[in-house]
Amino acid sequence: MKLKSFRPHLMAALTLLSLASSPLVLADSATQANAKPAASAAKSENANVQAAQGGAQKEAEKQTAEQRHKIIQEAVTAVQETAKALQALDKGDKEAALKSLEIAIGKLELILARDPKLAYAPVDVSAITLDLYADLETIKKARKEAEEALEDGEVQKARALLANLASEIVISVTKLPLATYPDAIKAITPLIDAGKIEEAKHALQAALNTLVVEDIVIPLPPLRASLMLKAADKLAQKKDRSDAENKKLKELLDAAENQIRLAEALGYGKKKDYKPLYEEMEKIREKTSGGKSGSGFFDEILKKLDELTD
Repeated sequence: MKLKSFRPHLMAALTLLSLASSPLVLADSATQANAKPAASAAKSENANVQAAQGGAQKEAEKQTAEQRHKIIQEAVTAVQETAKALQALDKGDKEAALKSLEIAIGKLELILARDPKLAYAPVDVSAITLDLYADLETIKKARKEAEEALEDGEVQKARALLANLASEIVISVTKLPLATYPDAIKAITPLIDAGKIEEAKHALQAALNTLVVEDIVIPLPPLRASLMLKAADKLAQKKDRSDAENKKLKELLDAAENQIRLAEALGYGKKKDYKPLYEEMEKIREKTSGGKSGSGFFDEILKKLDELTD
C-alpha cells in the first residue's frame, strides 16, 4: 500500500537556487518501548528486524532513485530562473530579471511542446525514514488514549499522541504545475515593463508557492515482513534442515508475524486485510513443522503483503 497525497510546497527563493536531488535520510521518530520479552527471543527478533531493515532501506533507495530519474531538468531550470528573477528585482536589476524570465518561459514551452498533456513536472525528490520503536501494547495504549482524547474534544492532545505512530518511508516529489505556472510567469514580464516592480515580485513569489509536493508513503512493517518471509521461504524449501535451521525458520516466522501485527496496529490497510495474512501464517507453520519442506508455501502471503506495500 503506497499512500499518496499532495500538499503545497512554500519554497524560498534561495533554496530554489540550489535545487538538487536530496540523499536518503534516516530520521528516527522513536517512541521507546519498555517491554521485556525473553532476552534470547528479543535478541533474535531484533537481529531479524535489523536484517530486514537493511533490505527495506535498499528498497527505499531504489524507489527514490526511480523517482529521481523522472525529474525534468528544464523544469528545474525554470524554477531556478524564476527565483533568480525575484532576486534580481530585489536588487533593482530589471534587465537581469527579464532575462531570467525569458529563459524560464523558454524551458516551460519546451516541456509542453514535448508533452502537451503533462500536468506536473517533477523538480526535486527527497526521502526520509520514520521508524517507531514500540511494542504492540504501547501502540494500542497510545491509540486508546488518542480515541479517548477525541471523544473529549481534545483534538490537539490526540494529534500529539498519534504523531509518532508511524513506521514508514516517505518519498517526497516536488512538482511544478504546468496548468498554471507557465501562464503565471508570462504575466510577470508586462508588469516589469510597466515598472510595477512590487507587483511583479509578489507575482513571482506567488508562482513559486504553487509548487506542490506528492508524498509517497511506503509502510515499513509489511515490507520488513515480506523480506523476512522470503528468507524463511528459502529455508522452508531446504530438505533435511538442521536443528539450527529449523530454529532460524521459526524465528523468522515469529518476527514476520510480529511485523504484520505492528502494521495492523499502526493502521496500514484495513482490518479485513489482515485476517487472511494470519490464516496464511498458520498454514505455513503447519507445512514447515517437524522439519517438513516444500516450495510455494509462501506465494499467497507474499502476494497479499505486496498488496499492502504497492
